[in-house]
Amino acid sequence: MKLVFVSNYMNHHQMPVSRELAQLCLREGGSYAFIQTEPMEQERIAMGWGESRKEADFVRNCWEDEEGCRRLIREADAVIFGGCEEESYIEARLQAGSPVWRYSEPLYKTGRYKFVSPRGLRKKYHDHTRYRHGRVYLLCAGAYVAGDFRLVGAYGGKRFRYGYFPEFRQQDPESLMAGKDQASPGQLRLAWAARMIDWKHPETALQVAAGLQKQGISFRLDMIGGGELLEKTKEQAKALGLERQVFFPGYCNPEKTREYMEKAHIFLATSDRQEGWGAVVNEAMNSGCALIAGKGMGAAPYLVRHGENGFLFDHRKPRQARELALQLAREESLRRRMGIAAYETVRDLWNPQVAARRLYACIAAELDGGELPEYEDGPLSRDRKCL
Repeated sequence: MKLVFVSNYMNHHQMPVSRELAQLCLREGGSYAFIQTEPMEQERIAMGWGESRKEADFVRNCWEDEEGCRRLIREADAVIFGGCEEESYIEARLQAGSPVWRYSEPLYKTGRYKFVSPRGLRKKYHDHTRYRHGRVYLLCAGAYVAGDFRLVGAYGGKRFRYGYFPEFRQQDPESLMAGKDQASPGQLRLAWAARMIDWKHPETALQVAAGLQKQGISFRLDMIGGGELLEKTKEQAKALGLERQVFFPGYCNPEKTREYMEKAHIFLATSDRQEGWGAVVNEAMNSGCALIAGKGMGAAPYLVRHGENGFLFDHRKPRQARELALQLAREESLRRRMGIAAYETVRDLWNPQVAARRLYACIAAELDGGELPEYEDGPLSRDRKCL
């Protein structure tokens, strides 16, 4: 199989799956290429996102060899396309009826009321709806993607659960839990990691911290990241009297961020619906954290079973997050059980190896003209709920 993945740029959320796909293709005598359509933004590079591209011989840069990249797209048996707005890369394939697996975050992150826009509907029809009976499939990078595309009448029963898949770290769950206690004996550790912008809601993490402080709980909260709200968030922490409990290490690369997660008992993921996926959910669960996640985040309804391997809350009701954190702070056995269940969810299902193998199997079956495999849950299971 000649397989090509086209996206804006490679990052640490895409590289693990790409490596797996490359190995699968080569093992069967085929080839794999990941085509970057644009250079990465400096802000992302400063966050360490560019480190994942090192020593990846299958990555191609469109701005260095556009004709060569377009030729790879034309000649591929199948193309995965997402994270790029330039439809011309795949227009010829769509018109010719060649297989395309679209990879998309939600269409209406700020509200489905935008669905009624005539101009928007014309664009969605041109790009998606008119190919609903063709060899075009949708990989949903978030639990609200299928519902958005159902509104525009696209892809029918060809909407599959997918997402982003950071590197999976194999660990012994018991040792992972013990390491958290050893990192801060007698103290509860929490972590939050994101750009500090409005729809990530760093203020919710501070409200959780204030609730813990009010109850006399000994804790430490690390708020990892930077951005336009960093100074305001620091001022809010000071105003709440949290200078000794809340720490701001700034931007950390993915490796360092994982270290914070592996020391944390609880991870707070507080974004709203504008967070199309939210890879911190995967990473925190892989790190054995008891997760409290905003249910508007695309990853959360896919990965989290409320009360079993994590908690979901309504980002518009930060009090819910505060009450859930208090429950976890008081119930060590629940905290531990959830952390282990979260780790097992990533180990057994939501990891790059499972995602790549299932995606390759589905693409291969489609190319052979057979029925696609049916998976009950996890990557490449059909998203029929359409939240």
